Amino acid sequence: MTRLGQTLAHVEARWFGLIRSLFRVVWTRLLSCSGGDGNGRRYRQLKPAAPTSAAAAPPADEGAAAVNATVEAEPEEVLSLKISLLGDCQIGKTSFMIKYVGDLEEQKGLEMTGLNLMDKIFVIKGATIAFRIWDVAGDEQSLDQVPIACKDAVAILIMFDLTSRCTLNNVICWHQRARKWNKTAIPILIGTKFDNFAELPLEMQWMIVNQARACARAMKATLFFSSTTHNINVNKIFKFIAAKLFNLPWTIERNLTIGEPIIDF
Repeated sequence: MTRLGQTLAHVEARWFGLIRSLFRVVWTRLLSCSGGDGNGRRYRQLKPAAPTSAAAAPPADEGAAAVNATVEAEPEEVLSLKISLLGDCQIGKTSFMIKYVGDLEEQKGLEMTGLNLMDKIFVIKGATIAFRIWDVAGDEQSLDQVPIACKDAVAILIMFDLTSRCTLNNVICWHQRARKWNKTAIPILIGTKFDNFAELPLEMQWMIVNQARACARAMKATLFFSSTTHNINVNKIFKFIAAKLFNLPWTIERNLTIGEPIIDF
C-alpha cells in the first residue's frame, strides 16, 4: 500500500470512530429523556432555569438545595370583612370610623344616601385583611340602609353618646333592628365622647355606667367607652374584633372604675 493510501485509511478510521461515539451519546440521551419508566409514562427534559440577578440570588448559607429560578408573583388576595356601625345621629360614628381608618388617603370611601363606607387594610399572620366599615346615618330616612349594612357583617357596633341619655335609651332598638338581619355577628356596645363624659358629676357617671352595663348584658355584647379626640379604645375595639375572628392570643382587661374608660364583658 502506498503512503497516500495508508494516510487516507487512517483518517477514515478516525472519522468512523468519532461518528460511532457521537451516535452512542445521542442514543443514550434519547433513552434517558424519552424512555418509559415501566408504567408507560414518558418524561420530557426540562429547560435550565434562567439565572437570577445577584440581588435576587439566595444567600450562600441557605444550603446547596437552593435553586436559581424566576418566580412570577401571584396576585395578592384580600379577605374582606364587613363591620356595621349603628346608632343615633351626632354621636360620633363617622369620627370614630375616620379615627380608626387613618390618613386621608385611606379615608377615601364611598358615600351614599344615609350610608358611608370606608376600608381599613392590615395584615395578620401573613394574610391581608380588609375591614369594610359601613356607617349608617342615624336619622329616620336612613333606616332602609340597616338591612344592607348588617347583612353578612362579622361585627355590629351599636354606639351612643355618653353625654346624652336619650341616645343610650335607643341602643336596644338599634340592636333589635340589626339582629333582624344578622343573628351571628359579634355585638359590641360603644359609648363615645368619653373625654366629655369624664367631666360630668360622678353620680351622673355612675348612673350612665350602670345603665350601659345593663344594656350590654341584654345585648350579650362587650361594652367599651371610647374617645376619638384622645384615641381612647378606638384601635383596641377593632383589635378585639380581629382577635375574636381569628382566635388570636390577645385578651382585654375588664375595667369598671368610675372616671376611667369602662370595659365590661
